[in-house]
Amino acid sequence: MKSTHIADVCEIAIFSFPIPWSYDSFSNELNNKLAAYVVAINNEKVVGFGGIWVIFDESHITNIAVHPDHRSLGIGDILMKALIKKSYDKGAKDITLEVRRSNVIAQNLYKKYGFVEDGVRKKYYQDNGEDAIIMWKREIID
Repeated sequence: MKSTHIADVCEIAIFSFPIPWSYDSFSNELNNKLAAYVVAINNEKVVGFGGIWVIFDESHITNIAVHPDHRSLGIGDILMKALIKKSYDKGAKDITLEVRRSNVIAQNLYKKYGFVEDGVRKKYYQDNGEDAIIMWKREIID
């Protein structure tokens, strides 16, 4: 993600999240040494994005979203693969995220990439008090 992408990223966030991150929040991520963001671009317009924070050997997927006009086209898959690769490239062994209990589509995407449910954060989301399911993709140790 580059600074020129942030306006498009903010638009997608507004469509995708009840409480979207601000322009400044995304802009600050460009200077966050722990953060890495990827974007999917179609015809010079950002159509999806995702971000991680890597702290020691754990990666946390902070957000992932696809513009409503471009959903169900495999962009979420491309973003997940890129975030997982970035996580491992930055030294992460395990990857985690939180997802709304009601967001079954996202949960199924994460399960496709080896994430499993591993807890619940009660009343995690500020907009409606919905629970978050904690999911992990853990390093496989033989």
